Amino acid sequence: MVWEEKSCEAPPYPDSPATKENLIMRMVKIGKATISGLCIGGNPFSGFSHQGEKKSKEMIEYYTPDRIKQTLKEAEQAGVNTFFGRTDDHILGIVKDYRDQGSAIQWFAQVCEDSGDPGSWRKWLKASIDIGATGAYLHGGIVDYWYANKMFDCFKEALDIMRKADIVAGFAGHNPAAHQWICDNLELDFQMCSHYNPTDRSKSPHHISVGEKWNDEDRALIIKTIARVQKPVVHYKVFAGGNKSIVPAFAFLGNVVRPQDIVLVGVFTKDNPNMINEDVALFEKYIDKT
Repeated sequence: MVWEEKSCEAPPYPDSPATKENLIMRMVKIGKATISGLCIGGNPFSGFSHQGEKKSKEMIEYYTPDRIKQTLKEAEQAGVNTFFGRTDDHILGIVKDYRDQGSAIQWFAQVCEDSGDPGSWRKWLKASIDIGATGAYLHGGIVDYWYANKMFDCFKEALDIMRKADIVAGFAGHNPAAHQWICDNLELDFQMCSHYNPTDRSKSPHHISVGEKWNDEDRALIIKTIARVQKPVVHYKVFAGGNKSIVPAFAFLGNVVRPQDIVLVGVFTKDNPNMINEDVALFEKYIDKT
């Protein structure tokens, strides 16, 4: 995440203590998994900055495999026990290597599609299961696309694969209508609800790096939908891909995150080496109010 330009000269978290001694992480049960209330997301690791191609390139160059593993280690030390990360050869290799080194971090696999291969989500879902993913979810762009094009059999097929593998099962998405359909028609363990709906995915499920919008009206719509979802919700894109101020977003989360929900954030520690600890401290202050 990146701070607004107007606040760059001030500490990005002006009210937050950031010592490990006062970081206490609550746990939430989702399916058979016990998950920290705040989790770490993988968009920055894969160069999806939502802040233009220059920032995306900077993230790719900064986040070498060793830096990604170091960041995950710092997250674990701060009380975060789950990583939500993309399914591609790069991230799968890092996750496997990191866990082979003795890490107990749980991995929820963000199941994606290869460009030009709309059926490749099956390959990536199987690959994530094979290396021991605790849970999996279809990428929000895929979910928006499937819903817009009435590809309801794909939802049921993906859920069936996850159920047969006995992993925690969910779907992400940016479109409130898609989440409402999922809530009414599928029996999941969790839904991942984006606070913002930056681009239309009805014609393509893939990331669109230009023309993104971050309207609070979209956030209001998804919050109304979340109120009707009985299953746990993973709140993501809560800072609008780093385009919104951090502290007000945490304050907003404090009013909408339910006891069964968790919050997912990406971090770019090049901007602030203490970002993880400070995020956890803000989570405690505004969501758990400790």
